[in-house]
Amino acid sequence: MTGKSTPLSLDAQIDELINRVVPVGSNGARDKDLVHEIINTALKLVKDNTDRGDVKMMNTALKELRYSFLVFDPYRDYRKVAVYGSARTDPSAPNYKLAEEFGRRMAEEHNWMVITGAGPGIMEAANKGAGTEASFGVNIRLPFEGGANEYLSPGKVINFKYFFTRKVQFVKESNAFALFPGGFGTMDETFELLTLIQTGKSDMHPIVMLDAEGTDYWDAWVSMCHTLEKQGMISPHDANLYKVAADLDEAINEIIGFFRIYHSQRYVNGKLVLRLNSEIPDDLVTSLSSEYADIIGSGAITKVGTSQAEIDTDDVVDLPRISFDFNRRSFGRLRALIDDLNASGSDTP
Repeated sequence: MTGKSTPLSLDAQIDELINRVVPVGSNGARDKDLVHEIINTALKLVKDNTDRGDVKMMNTALKELRYSFLVFDPYRDYRKVAVYGSARTDPSAPNYKLAEEFGRRMAEEHNWMVITGAGPGIMEAANKGAGTEASFGVNIRLPFEGGANEYLSPGKVINFKYFFTRKVQFVKESNAFALFPGGFGTMDETFELLTLIQTGKSDMHPIVMLDAEGTDYWDAWVSMCHTLEKQGMISPHDANLYKVAADLDEAINEIIGFFRIYHSQRYVNGKLVLRLNSEIPDDLVTSLSSEYADIIGSGAITKVGTSQAEIDTDDVVDLPRISFDFNRRSFGRLRALIDDLNASGSDTP
């Protein structure tokens, strides 16, 4: 007698589908639980009778992010600097020439790659200086602007419909940020970068502002930030989060020097772990614990080994580390701590 088979539950059907697509033992197999949740969320959109426009937005955003990950993935071992600035800057303007030289020096002298918004003006200048091999473009589709500039290869251009997905990739893929004179868009990016770092929603990154001599673009911006500080809108330590550079050398040194000792960060079991390019002496750890006691919730800064969470994700497992109970509030002070770390050694990042 043959009985009827019991229908698989929805979760089991999703798992079966994933197992058909993802080879056993592949890197993708590690993330099957997350893919399961993505599919489940997509199905809930149908169950919830979600408005078609909202479903289209979610679908487009997911596709844009997925393709962007694919483009950047082969270059994960390269440090990248995002360059912001006006699309209206003429090639004869001093700030265009400054951005071009910045891109050239970052690529040729330091082996960095450059990410821009793919447009003309400052963006074109930075890509021109870096060259097509070292350039990416994250282009926003606008009805009044053309496609990517001529200094980008098609394989390194990602076209976005939405600003928010584009912004995610700018921040996610960049190790540093260089801001040149620009309009509303540049100001938007400037304040968003600072807000993300000030609130801990982004890892710490060097942010430099620069303009050609005599253009005085950032003077008014700095004056406004002083007003914000005087009126208690921001902390005096928030000024540590950015650097208005006097010239190109100072801007580049600010970026490169940020990674002299500091490498990256991660939270593990509630504590902040700073991964370092080289070992630091024990007396420096003790000194930092004393100097920055105001941002340590409890205990002290200590040297630690690689955590199991980092091992499981192969997250720079061979680097030395320090860890402490960061209060997750004083990010300007955290930047000062990193600066003191970097001042302690002369290792080339």
